Amino acid sequence: MKNIHHFFAFDLGATSGRSILATIENDRIELKELTRFPNKIIRVHDKYYWDIYALFDALKDGLKVVASQSIKIDAIGIDTWGVDFVYLGKDGSVLSQPRSYRDPYTEGAPEEYFNILPKKEVYDLTGIQIMNFNSIFQLFAAKKEKSSALESAADILFMPDALSYMLTGKKVCEYTIASTSQLLNPRTKNFEAKLFDAIGISPSLMQPIVMPGEVIGYVTESIMKECGIDRIPVIAVAGHDTGSAVAAVPAENEKFAYLSSGTWSLMGIEVDDPIITNESFDLNFTNEGGVNGTTRFLKNITGMWLLEQCRKEWEAAGQKYTYPEIVELSNSIEGFQSMIDPDDPSFANPESMSKAICTYCQKTGQKQPQSHAEFIRCIFDSLALKYRFVLGCLQKVAPFKIEKLHVIGGGSQNRLLNQATANSIGMPVVAGPSEATAIGNVMMQAKGAGLIDSLQDIRKVISNSVTPEVFQPCDTEVWNEAYNKFFQLLQIK
Repeated sequence: MKNIHHFFAFDLGATSGRSILATIENDRIELKELTRFPNKIIRVHDKYYWDIYALFDALKDGLKVVASQSIKIDAIGIDTWGVDFVYLGKDGSVLSQPRSYRDPYTEGAPEEYFNILPKKEVYDLTGIQIMNFNSIFQLFAAKKEKSSALESAADILFMPDALSYMLTGKKVCEYTIASTSQLLNPRTKNFEAKLFDAIGISPSLMQPIVMPGEVIGYVTESIMKECGIDRIPVIAVAGHDTGSAVAAVPAENEKFAYLSSGTWSLMGIEVDDPIITNESFDLNFTNEGGVNGTTRFLKNITGMWLLEQCRKEWEAAGQKYTYPEIVELSNSIEGFQSMIDPDDPSFANPESMSKAICTYCQKTGQKQPQSHAEFIRCIFDSLALKYRFVLGCLQKVAPFKIEKLHVIGGGSQNRLLNQATANSIGMPVVAGPSEATAIGNVMMQAKGAGLIDSLQDIRKVISNSVTPEVFQPCDTEVWNEAYNKFFQLLQIK
């Protein structure tokens, strides 16, 4: 790639989003953030929604910035979080704002669904980790509450596909985002009719599957006029943000695990074929689609959501911390005074995260954090120890020995947590790139534009462009002792 190419990445997270301009030249990639905006859950009558129209406006705002700078972009790619979706009517209009995966309407839905189709059969068909907010249970809950949007729907689009549709008028279903739904069979790479039958809806609501790197369509004339841009192709990247992030791991070989660190922490390995066994079922691991036909065998772990929610509480009370201040606070406190299981259901969406943490510690006979520093240290220690637990489970079923952990995403900039993680797991942690999701998004656009052929080529460009930081484990005995206590804590139900 000797010529200069520009790509536009729209990267949506569960708390914020960005539009990014990427330049690829001489096998190197550079990113420039154009816009950043909040993504807030809207609560109406105790139902939780995303504002798809606000997100679409933010997408167009980013394109307008590109136009104002007279930059010609080669393609557009969109990635978001998984599972959530939009209902379309027969006329193609959006029937309602998409429900958020944090909406409690799915509580108890898995257990009710398994009365129709057994849990083991659902896992055998999908290979997906059982989580109450998976799309399958959202649809089941919507059917149960007699959702007028579902009853009137002609089509269902996952979040990145809905935004692509609003740009192009083309309705597709990108493979990696579809794989998060627990409605897709990873062996056939198509939707499984039996799963829809159990809900009482038709799989015809879903769209044709497209793979990362395929062109979805071109921006409509009305978008061209409104944003001042040319006729640009919209390319299906790995629409699930973790799928894009994993594509950006600067790995030297296949003997690695990854940790995509953000609001959620997703830990897994990259394999050629799905791993669907009794052991993976018992461990509740998931098989999600990756780029170039790979499978992301992983587990979801509650990540920086814990700290984000505490920070919101503290800020509302008049105390706002910078990230360096958070690190300094954590360092000021002795470790392992209190620990939590980050994945305890009580932390899913509490009214007060700090109160939820105190309640958990009280129930498990531990000291309750008092100061903000104690809350921060509790969260960081607990995450590092939970990573060790999940990595140990992962190694039991991995077809190779895991030699290092690549930490990617925004959390890779947390040097304190990176070192704690290395200490906890007892192996090197390679941190970076922090912009993994955006980089993976862009590289799949480049593949779709014919500039790159393989995943190896993608990772070569990334290795040329970033210099990860390596953290070596230390304080082994201290962390082993802490882990033994943490492991006992996990056994408390």
